[in-house]
Amino acid sequence: MAEIPFLVKDLALILMVAGIVTIIFKKLKQPLVLGYIVAGFLVSPHMPYTMSVIDETDIKTWADIGVIFTLFSLGLDFSFKKIVKMGASPIIATVVIVFFMMMLGISIGHGFGWSKMDCIFLGGMLAMSSTTIIYKAFDDMGLRQQKFAGMVMSVLILEDILAIVMMVMLSAIAGGNNPDGEQMIGSVIKIAFFLVLWFIVGIFAIPLFLRSVRKLINNETLLIVALGLCCGMAVLSTKVGFSSAFGAFVMGSILAETIEAEKIIKLVEPVKNLFGAIFFVSVGMLVDPKILIEYAIPILALVGSILIGQAIFGTFGFMLGGESLKSAMRCGFSMAQIGEFSFIIASLGLSLGVISNYLYPVVVAVSVITTFLTPYMIRLATPTYQVMEKHLPKRLINILNHFAMSHPSTTQQSKWKSLLRQMLINTVAYSILTAAVIALMFTFVLPFTRSLFPGWKLHWYANAITGILTLVLIAPFLRAIIMKKNHSNEWKRLWVESSINRIPLLFTIVVRFVIALAFIFYICNYLTRFTNALMIIIGIAVVSLMIASRWTKKRSIKMERLFIHNLRSRDIMAQVNGEKKPLYEGHLLDRDIHISDFDVPEDSSWGGKTLKELHLRERFGVDMSSIMRGSQRLNIPNGDTVIFPGDKLQVIGNDDQLQKFATALSTDLIPEDLEIEKREMKLRQLIISGKSEFCGKSLLESGIRDKYNCMVVGLEEGQENLTKIAPTRTFEKGDILWIVGEESDLQKIMERA
Repeated sequence: MAEIPFLVKDLALILMVAGIVTIIFKKLKQPLVLGYIVAGFLVSPHMPYTMSVIDETDIKTWADIGVIFTLFSLGLDFSFKKIVKMGASPIIATVVIVFFMMMLGISIGHGFGWSKMDCIFLGGMLAMSSTTIIYKAFDDMGLRQQKFAGMVMSVLILEDILAIVMMVMLSAIAGGNNPDGEQMIGSVIKIAFFLVLWFIVGIFAIPLFLRSVRKLINNETLLIVALGLCCGMAVLSTKVGFSSAFGAFVMGSILAETIEAEKIIKLVEPVKNLFGAIFFVSVGMLVDPKILIEYAIPILALVGSILIGQAIFGTFGFMLGGESLKSAMRCGFSMAQIGEFSFIIASLGLSLGVISNYLYPVVVAVSVITTFLTPYMIRLATPTYQVMEKHLPKRLINILNHFAMSHPSTTQQSKWKSLLRQMLINTVAYSILTAAVIALMFTFVLPFTRSLFPGWKLHWYANAITGILTLVLIAPFLRAIIMKKNHSNEWKRLWVESSINRIPLLFTIVVRFVIALAFIFYICNYLTRFTNALMIIIGIAVVSLMIASRWTKKRSIKMERLFIHNLRSRDIMAQVNGEKKPLYEGHLLDRDIHISDFDVPEDSSWGGKTLKELHLRERFGVDMSSIMRGSQRLNIPNGDTVIFPGDKLQVIGNDDQLQKFATALSTDLIPEDLEIEKREMKLRQLIISGKSEFCGKSLLESGIRDKYNCMVVGLEEGQENLTKIAPTRTFEKGDILWIVGEESDLQKIMERA
C-alpha cells in the first residue's frame, strides 16, 4: 500500500485543527480569522505539545495560492464605478489616514532602531485597517445600516485598492538599493498604465467571450473559466514585473462588471474560503512565543499607536472629508485595527527577503490584540464625543460639526470642469490603448515581417507593412482622442454662451491633435529615416485622413458603444431586477437622512400585513420608498400594500430611526413551534356509521375541512380502488373514507364517526 504524501497529512492536520478551533471561536462570537491564526500556532513547530506540520514549504505554496484567490474575490466585490461615484469625501479621508498612519509606523520603527526596509513595510502594515473585522463588528453590533458605517466601508474599499498599489510599490522599492523619487514615480506610472490597459481590454473582450459561450457554460464550467482567467492574469502580472496578487485583483475587478459577477462570487467563495483559511493558518505558524516575549514592548507600543493614531488621524481625515465631529469620531474609532492586508504585506516582505523574521509575528500579535479591542473602540466613540462636547466651547463644537471641504462653484466653472475631466479621461484611455498597440506591433509583428523579408534592403517592405497595419489599428483611437466630446452638450453650451469660451475650446482640439500627431511621428521616426519636417507633414496628412474617414469614425463609435455596453451590463441587469438604489439617494437635503435596504425574514410576523397595519411612520418615523419582490419593483407603495416574507424593503430615515426599524424587523418573528413533531400529517380510515354526525351530509356540509382541519382524499370501493368524492355527494352508512390530518384533529373526527 502506497504511503500517503506529507502534503495530504499536513492538510488533514491543518483542516481538522482549524475546523475545531473555528467552531470554538464561532461559539465565542470572535472573528474566524483569529481562529485560523490560533490553529496555525497549534500546528506549528513552536508548539511542542501538539502535532506539527511536517513540510512547511508545501503549505507556503498553498498559502500563496490563498492570497491570489483572496485578492481575486476582493476584486469581484470591487467596482471602479463605485470609486467614481463616491466623490471626493472618501478619497480625502483615505489619503489622510493612510499617509499619517504610514508615517507613524515608520517613525515607531525608527524609534526602536529597526532597519529602513522594516520601517517602510511596518508603515504599510499599520496603514491598512481590516475590512473583514470591521464588517463583522458592524454586523454583530447592528450598526451596518447606519450612515457612518457606509462611509467607513467606502474608505475601506479605497484602502484595499491602495494596499494593492502599495504592494507593487514596496516590491519595486525592495528591488532597488537606494529607492528614490524618480523610481517611485516610474512605478506609479507603470501601475497606472497597465491597470488602465488591462481594465479597458478586459471590459472589451471578456464580456464578449462570456456572452458568446453563455449557452454552453454551467456552474462548473463557469468556475473553471473564472479561476483560469484569475491564474492567467496572475501569471501575466508577474511577467511585466508586478505581483501575482495584483493580477488576480485586476481580473476580479474586470469580472465584477459582467452580468455573471454575482454567480461567479457564489461559485468562487468556497474555493476562496479554503485557500484563505490555509493562508491565515500559515500566518499563525510563524508566531513564535519567544519573539513575542522579547518584543513585548514594541508590540504594546504599536497597539497603542494604532488605537490612538486611528482615533486622531482617522477622525481628522473623515472631518476633512466633510463628516461632522461626532460622525468622524465614530468612523475613526471604528478603524483602530490591522488585519488581512497587513499579513499579506508582511508575507510579501518575507518572500522578498527584505524584512526581519521578527516583524511578522509582531504584526500578527498586534492584529490579534487590536481585533479584540475593535468593538470596545467603536462603543468608546460616542462617550468620548460627549466628554468633548461637555468640556469644549459650544461654538467650537458647532464649527467642527459643520466643517466640510465643499466649495461652491459657478455654473460656468462646473461646465468647464466636467468637460475637461471627460476630455482628460478620454485622452488618457485612448493614448494608453494606442501605446499598447504600437508596443505589441513593434515587439511581435515587426520581427515577424522582417523575417519574411530578410536582408537590409527588404526591411523597408517589412517596416512599411508593419507601419500601415499599426496605423490602421490605432486610427479609431487617434480619431477618438481628437473628436470625442467636440459635440457634447457641455461643449455646445460653452460655445454658445460666450465668445470668450471659443478660443479655449479650439485650443483643446489643437492639444489633442498634437498628441495624435506625436504618435504618428513616433511611428515614422522608428520605422523610417525621413527628416523631421517630412515626418510632421506625413503625420498631419495621416491624422487629417483619420478625421475625415467615415470608416474610422464608424469603427471608433462602434468600439466605444460596445465598451460602454459591457461596462454598464451589470448595472442594467441590477436595474431590471430592482437591486439598485435610486439616484436621488445622493440628493437628500438632510445629511442625517439616507436610504437602507432590509430583507424581510422568512418567518417574519410582518408577512401578510399591510403597511397601514404596521404603522411604520408612527412607530419608527421612517418612510417606505420601494419594495423589491422577485423581478418586480413597487415604488411609493400605499397603505394597502401587503408585505411578504423575502421582500427587500428600501426605507428612508436617520440612523436612530433605521436602527429601531432594523431591530423590530429582525425580532418580530413568528414563534418557533416547539411541538413540530406533533404536526405530522397522517392517513386514517373512517367508516361512517348510522349514528355518525356525518351520515346524510354532503362533503361540503360535513365540516371535515373547515371545522376539523382535515381532508378527505377518497372513498374506498373494493380493496384497491379509491375514488374522488364530489363536494355534493351525501355520505351513507357503511361508506369507508380515507382522511388526512394531524393526529389530534383525526382523533376528534373518529370520536364523532
